[in-house]
Amino acid sequence: MYDISRRRDMVAGTNGVLMRLLMINPNTTEALTRRLVASVSAVLPPDVTLLPVTASRGFPYISSRAEAQIAGALVLETLAERQAECDAAVIAAFGDPGLLAARELFDLPVSGMTEASMMMAMSLGRRFAFVTFSRHLAPWFEEQVRLAGLEGRFAGIFTPNEAFKTLSGVAEDLRQPLVATCRRAARDADVLILAGAPIAGLANEIKNDIPRILIDPVQAAALQAVAQFRLFPKGASQGSFARPPSKPNTGLSPSLGHWIAGQDQASQS
Repeated sequence: MYDISRRRDMVAGTNGVLMRLLMINPNTTEALTRRLVASVSAVLPPDVTLLPVTASRGFPYISSRAEAQIAGALVLETLAERQAECDAAVIAAFGDPGLLAARELFDLPVSGMTEASMMMAMSLGRRFAFVTFSRHLAPWFEEQVRLAGLEGRFAGIFTPNEAFKTLSGVAEDLRQPLVATCRRAARDADVLILAGAPIAGLANEIKNDIPRILIDPVQAAALQAVAQFRLFPKGASQGSFARPPSKPNTGLSPSLGHWIAGQDQASQS
């Protein structure tokens, strides 16, 4: 079996050793996974192998708190099943479903699109804004800013008035409206985060049309995961994210239930 703890010891601080990055798309839409893979592949170092996974259960696209709660549990199941195959993981959905719980449960770096893109924005400008494709997403996305304590640096959420036709075609259907929306947001923000898996990759395509820095969240999350692995190969394993005690459980997926029931022993092996 793949010895993840040994690989972490080998790679930390060492150049040229292969790293495996698990990218979990908690949405069930394969077309979104393909878009996310294309975006991440454009920026990953050559020694990093990307392992994409699309949720087999859940929703075509996560767009509410309730859906995010359900998707977060499925993210934990996926990590429990696939953790031995990877060195770090990215939760490839804006809103970061399951992110904090994943950091608490598993001994590897886990990054999320919303958090990583906001942290990147902090280093590139004074104020940042989200540009997304649906007003329905705004309350949930705004909540992520409040949870991060970044309200003072946040310029708001900007969306086009036009509606998209298909989920997989959002970036094409709304390309010009999104460009216009970015220009409007640029009046209030130094950095614009293009929020949502359906518009992954769009930032690079339209960057020359916008007078501000554009961030692709899944690229930010992937590169954050790579950096975390190089510096902290066991992830957030101490302090408030220290592993909770093992606990009996009923009805969970076999991999997740086993991990929670015996995680203390597993993390020390």
